[in-house]
Formats: sequence, C-alpha cells, structure tokens
Amino acid sequence: MDIRPAATLVLTRNTSEGLEVLLLQRTWDAVFLPGYFVFPGGAVDAQEPHGREHALGPGDAEISQIMSVDEGGADYMLAAVRECFEEAGILVAVDKQGNPVSGDHSVHGDRESVFRGELSLADVCRKHGLSIPLDRLAYLSHWITPPGPPRRFDTRFFVTTAPEGQLASHDGVETIDHVWIRPEDALEHHRSGRRLLGLPTIRTLRVLSDFGTTDALMRYAHANPPEPYPSKPWPALKNGRPVTLDPGSPAYDEATKLDPEGEGLTQAEVVPGDPVEVAAGVIRLTAPNPGMMTGPGTNTYLLGHERFTVIDPGPANETHIERILEVTGGVIDQVLVTHTHQDHSPAVAALKKRTGCRVFGWPAPEGASQDQTFRADDEPEHGDLIVTEAGILRVLHTPGHASNHLCYLLTDQALLFSGDHIMQGSTVVINPPDGDMKAYIESLYDLLAESIHFIAPAHGFVMGQPEAVIDFLITHRLSREHKVARALEALTPVDLKTLTAMAYDDVPAAIHGLAARSALAHLLKLEAEHRAFRKDDLWHISPDR
Repeated sequence: MDIRPAATLVLTRNTSEGLEVLLLQRTWDAVFLPGYFVFPGGAVDAQEPHGREHALGPGDAEISQIMSVDEGGADYMLAAVRECFEEAGILVAVDKQGNPVSGDHSVHGDRESVFRGELSLADVCRKHGLSIPLDRLAYLSHWITPPGPPRRFDTRFFVTTAPEGQLASHDGVETIDHVWIRPEDALEHHRSGRRLLGLPTIRTLRVLSDFGTTDALMRYAHANPPEPYPSKPWPALKNGRPVTLDPGSPAYDEATKLDPEGEGLTQAEVVPGDPVEVAAGVIRLTAPNPGMMTGPGTNTYLLGHERFTVIDPGPANETHIERILEVTGGVIDQVLVTHTHQDHSPAVAALKKRTGCRVFGWPAPEGASQDQTFRADDEPEHGDLIVTEAGILRVLHTPGHASNHLCYLLTDQALLFSGDHIMQGSTVVINPPDGDMKAYIESLYDLLAESIHFIAPAHGFVMGQPEAVIDFLITHRLSREHKVARALEALTPVDLKTLTAMAYDDVPAAIHGLAARSALAHLLKLEAEHRAFRKDDLWHISPDR
C-alpha cells in the first residue's frame, strides 16, 4: 500500500476562556476515520508546487531542511492551507497590501471550485492577487499512519493563528460539523466517549493544552520543530538471512534501538531460548510457549550483571527454567511478576526452590486462568522502588487486564516492563469479572504521565514511541465503546449476544463468543459511568446519559 503525503493545519484563536482550536467532524460514510473530529487537512496534490510563486516567507529549501525532507517542504504547507480553505472555509492569505483576507472577500466564492479541483491554490492566488504567508505557519509534528487502516498517510502538522473576520464552516460533504473548543475540553470529551479523536489529533491536542495564548504557542512551535525519527527501511536478520524491515513492522523499533547505525545485526524474529540484550543490563529470554494468546511466547527479562532480578519467569516449563538458571548462573536475588496468569508466574516456585530468591507480586485473584500456586514474599505498593543491578524499578499498579497487574518502570533508562498491560502486535483481552475495561483505560491514561522511552512487553519485541502506542490502545478501545454505545442506543433493551453482533459486525461471526466478553467489559464500563444499566438479562441505555 502506498503511503500518501498529506498535510494538516491546526487553526487556533484566543478567547476569554483561553486558547481554542478548530475541529471538523468527518462524515460517517468516510472510509477513513468515519465520525471522527479532526483538524482540516488532506493529501498533497500535484498542483501544489505551482503555489510556491505566490508564497511569502522562507523558501522551499529552508522549509524542507526544517522538516528533514530533501525537497517539497513548502508543498506540504501549501497543501495544508488549501485543505483548510476547502474543508473549513478559512483561507490563510494576504492581499497586495499585506492585509489578511477578510470574511467578505470575493475569494470565498471560489471555495467550491477549489474543493472540486477546478481551481488550484495558485489559480486562486493569481485570480485575486493574493499571497500565502508561509512564515505565519509553524511545523508542529509528523505522523505516519501505522499499518492496518485502509489508507495510510505521511502527514505533517502545521499550526497557525486563525485570521480574524473569517467564519469557519464545514463543507457538508467530507465534514458534517465543526466546533471551536479548548484542547483540554476536547481531550476530556474523548476520554468520556463524547467525541471520537484519532491518535495524531490526541497527541496534537495534548501539546496545545500546555499553552494559554496563540502567541505563546506560535513562539514555541517556531523554535521547536519536531525531531525526525527513523522512517526508512531498516536492515536486520531473519533465519540467518538479511531482511529489510519497513516502518511499523513488529521488529522495526527494536532494530533501530539496538542497531542505530543500521548494520543489519539484529534479529527480526523472537526465538525462544535465545538471549537478547534489549537495554543496558537487560536480557530478554523468551519461553517456548507460542500460541494465539501468547504470540511468540512469554518474555522473561533478566536484569543485572552478576546478580540478577527476574521479571515474569513464565510458565512451569523445565526447559525455560533451566535456561534462566543457565543465563544468570543461578545467581537470582529476586523475582518480580506482573500478574498471575498461567503463562507468567508458575515458574516462580521452581526458581524460589533452586535459588532462594525473594518474590514480589500480588496474590492471585479467583479464576481458572490464575496461578493459585503463586506465593509472594513482598506485595509492593504503587510507587514503591525496587533496586536492581540494572537500575531502580518503580512499581506501577495497572489494573484492567488483571486486577493484580503491575508494571515496572526502569527509571534511569525510561524502559517500561509492561507485562500484558501493553502487548506488541495485538490488543489485550479484558475478560470480566477480573478484567475491567474502565480500570484498563484509566491506567493507560496514568502511564501517559510517566517518562517512558521504550516499552518491553511480555509478548513480542521492544516498542518505541510509547505515547503513540498508548494512545492507539486508548483510541481503539474508545472507538469500540462508541460502537457499543450506538448499538445499545439503537437496540435498547437488548441482550448481550444481539448487541455483540451489531457492535462487532466488522469481525468474523466465529469469534463473536470472545467478542461478547469484550462487549460485556464495555457495557460494565458504561454502567459504572451511569450511561447504561442492566435489568435481568437485558441492557438499557440510561435515560439521563
């Protein structure tokens, strides 16, 4: 699938309540992000370079250098201006006297022609004697759509102050509503399920929420363009042969972290029993228990140099236990577990018997999936610090997948051992009653407040861009919650099976039984928020929602 270049323009304005931004709601018939609130933007088209002759401010070479592209940086900016005019009816342009375009300027009569592609931005500028002040735009962020969606974009985000006197209006075709809103309010609406927001929108709003005025925001954006991150194919090894990893592939972040020079020395596969040093003093050793729920197997992490701390020793598999003892030389001071599911903690007993190590974790809740043999010497509280040879670990209680789930943050390296709270390549099962969707999403939000550079999950490769990873998980869950709520509203009162069929109509019917557990978790969250209630075996929408 081709990744199309695209541009977005964040319009801001000052109000008595603080800084506001313009969001447009995409039509529900859209192929990409239906019903989502977004900033004006779209694909860069072939006519964009013609607009350069009508641009004021820095030239293409200077803009391209700021954006870390070989050429065409100005074309992204011009596309952002054009798309904003098409979608929101606001044109960032000045006349021959340098005055901003007003709300009653004749150029607004050409909005439909630009939208239909009959006129380019250059045509409009030539016709009305206008120029595009690119120096009034600042480069804010860069986002590449990860693999999976029906369309992928390489999008550059720009920010500007909205010109006074022009009124925003959605186009009624691609967008069906618009709102000026404070960034922090938009984020709260997303968290409460009132508005659908995509990952780049969330990340951008989070940045904007730190500023009270447009002047402060623009000063920051001009002085702090985003740093480039690896976005080109990366060499690696698989089955002993050279391969090339594309951005977004499972092993990509780990390969760029462990092999920053691109020498092609890292493995693009997780091999059970093979030790991999994923950080200073941190070795990953994967158990031989691959499967649908465990991916390539459960990752055990060994922290230290001479005396070791073990995180998630895994299942009671003799081969894996012996491998842990071999790699550590049997010198294990302590064992930490993230939670007590059967693929994470059963090996604790054998290691305790063989090494006399101290065991950290929380007791197992009731349930067949829980390791009832687990016994802890210490039950660390949220925020507690645990000393290891690799550095200090901070304990983070992260319920949701399991009520006793803990993550461990290696503070010096900003490396999060996420257990099953965050998995690489798949979403986490939330299975009531011990699984709690409300607690899961809230603890994901809590992780956004932590300083994290990389995530070391219990299944899969090391992940970079943790904020994007966490935002994706939150957005995925809230998007599904929105479908569950819409289905409940349409069918109320309704039984779980019927609701699941409608809310999960995009997944095979064969797995609707599993989907029903997730649907129940969403309904219980809605019930806890007084947005739904259950009577007998039927679910109802709350009248006072």
